[in-house]
Amino acid sequence: MSFVYKLILLISDMFLVNISFLCALILRFDGNIPSAYLTSYWGSFLVLTGIHLIVNLMFKLHKCMLRYITTHELLYIGGATTISCSFFFMYSTMINSPLPRSIYFMYTAILLLFMILSRFSYKFAHRILGKCKKSYVFIEGRVKGVPRNRTLLIGAGDAAALLIKENKKTARSAYKFVVALDDDKAKFNSSLNGIPVRGPIENLEHYVETYNVDTIIVAMPAAGKDRISEVLELGSHTTCTLKIFSGISSAISSSPEPYTVRNVKIEDLLGRDEIVLDASKVGPHIEGYTVLITGGGGSIGSELCRQVSSFKPKRLVIFDIYENNAYDIQNELLAHGFPKEKLTVLIGSVRDTGKLNEVFETYKPDLVFHAAAHKHVPLMEDSPSEAIKNNIFGTYNVAMCAKEYRARKFLLISTDKAVNPTNVMGATKRMCELIVQAINNTTPYTDFVAVRFGNVLGSNGSVIPLFKRQLEAGGPLTVTHPEIIRYFMTIPEAVRLILQAMTFAQGGEIFILDMGKPVKILDLAINFIRLSGLEPYKDVDIKFTGLRPGEKLYEELLMAEEGMTKTDSKKIFIGKPSNITFTQLTNHLNFLRHALDTDADLKAALHQVVPTYRAPKHKPTANEISEAKRKTQAS
Repeated sequence: MSFVYKLILLISDMFLVNISFLCALILRFDGNIPSAYLTSYWGSFLVLTGIHLIVNLMFKLHKCMLRYITTHELLYIGGATTISCSFFFMYSTMINSPLPRSIYFMYTAILLLFMILSRFSYKFAHRILGKCKKSYVFIEGRVKGVPRNRTLLIGAGDAAALLIKENKKTARSAYKFVVALDDDKAKFNSSLNGIPVRGPIENLEHYVETYNVDTIIVAMPAAGKDRISEVLELGSHTTCTLKIFSGISSAISSSPEPYTVRNVKIEDLLGRDEIVLDASKVGPHIEGYTVLITGGGGSIGSELCRQVSSFKPKRLVIFDIYENNAYDIQNELLAHGFPKEKLTVLIGSVRDTGKLNEVFETYKPDLVFHAAAHKHVPLMEDSPSEAIKNNIFGTYNVAMCAKEYRARKFLLISTDKAVNPTNVMGATKRMCELIVQAINNTTPYTDFVAVRFGNVLGSNGSVIPLFKRQLEAGGPLTVTHPEIIRYFMTIPEAVRLILQAMTFAQGGEIFILDMGKPVKILDLAINFIRLSGLEPYKDVDIKFTGLRPGEKLYEELLMAEEGMTKTDSKKIFIGKPSNITFTQLTNHLNFLRHALDTDADLKAALHQVVPTYRAPKHKPTANEISEAKRKTQAS
């Protein structure tokens, strides 16, 4: 607020002080003011003005932003006015002023009224001018091709009221609210800050058409993720742009909107409440200990680094073969304040036993998170030897180092593809689980466990980044099969559960994470297109390419022969450990080494050591493809 603005406000208040006193005199004497009383007023003019000036400065009324006047500021105005008038009355009494006492009461009431009206008249004028400016901006926007969007609000509670109120203050707002929907019947056919309220929400498509809506904003912050997902699903069947109100912006920015309205993310459609980490249980397992994370630059590995760093480890050692990713997470952690002297980033391969021994000898990690692995299913089908060397023997190398140097815990990051695997990658990860369980039986010092979960949204090679690239290129979006389903979880959620599982580890367990409901990849692609304001098969095509080598329709999280027990967490379960001995494991590994050395059929060799490994079918039929298109267009 500028000095000139404050000065003008002070001068105008002092003007009102004197005008109010004169009005009180006029009202008291019906316009015929005795000359003695006028003389008394002019004799006290400077004192009257001075008292009010000092009190107003003390109450900082000159710093009040008139366009944002609230009840809080009105109370300050009332207090300052009453105190000032009281002081002037005491002064008049001391000098034996001839003015009747009723003048002071009338003067106080008139001044308070004028002070309040002056504030609200400014706010009212600003709002009227703002509307005119909005109209100009709207017209100007149409010329520029950026008109305000006719917007429907889902939810007619406090959040929606706040959005409408803030929108009216914002001259450059992109939204013109035309209707709000709610499920509360008591709100039907009412008005919310001038916007009609209708319902129920299930009739969304009807109201979109009736009010010619362009944009839908979901303003239901108190609703659960399941309900939000249902509402977004309804919205995805319209041609409107979908957005979510996610709270007030915490910082002043250049954005024309003072509140946070963001685009809908595909994960919003998963319909699962965010998993919260119990930090009080995880912290004691990490704080003050040395933590080694292999594959620390990858999707899961880097998030492990972020979350582990928040628990104040004695040292965090990041081990990765890809220097760019390792460099990125190093810079990120340092930028967020992680102590440089506690961070070590090393480049190396888990196949290199010499390098691993050097790392363990130097840093003697207490906790080992083994996330390093080859994970891309189709690539590993073409390079099974690399999958065996990196995943199986790499895991064995790290696990044996953890045993030799007596780490407290070793956690293998596994995958649902290890269950009844239909691909080389899944078979090698299943073998990794067996390695962990077999080595666990050979040492009392280290708890060896595995954590198994499904796909993570946004990870390297996952379907969402692929869809984004394909949509940017104009399509088509590629789906391997109309019926293919997957379990999905966000990367931060998966890592929270990994850390939670660590607290339950006693050795030999395979922890299985509750991934929620399985999601059809075709539905994901359809929703992805619709969230972009486009129509599937019309604006953007969906092409079915057939299952990739090694890919199966349905991922499983639990093997048929495994019994599942509960933990203290509702999201984490334990699979029954296998009975593999270390001797059997050694025989399996020797068999695989021989297969690698003799250029044998490596897939057949994997089947020998992982009997549940089997091949899937690859192509959807023409009927399956046409049926999938028919269902989509019908919806």
